[in-house]
Amino acid sequence: MSDREPDKPLRDKSPLARKVETKAERKLRAQRHVDRTVWLGLGMMGLIGWSVAVPTLIGAALGLWLDKHYPASFSWTLTMLILGLFIGCLNAWHWVAKEHREMQEEQEDYNE
Repeated sequence: MSDREPDKPLRDKSPLARKVETKAERKLRAQRHVDRTVWLGLGMMGLIGWSVAVPTLIGAALGLWLDKHYPASFSWTLTMLILGLFIGCLNAWHWVAKEHREMQEEQEDYNE
């Protein structure tokens, strides 16, 4: 139970009160950021795994179908598997780059 009003602007407070409140807000934001980072990291690992695995499996399945219906002197399965893996890696790179940009923007907002 403090004697200050919760909506009182920072400029009306003493320098010590402003400093303490600023540090407390910064600490709370950092704490929320750490919790978000852990879950974000786990979610990102799953997203990246699926974004690579799904195109690779689709490529392999398409290659098997092509080998069965359109035989060639080379393996469609291996070709499509490599193509699917390449597409999956590009997809994962896209998601990681996007998340990196968002984290940088958030960090810039935090530093302001």
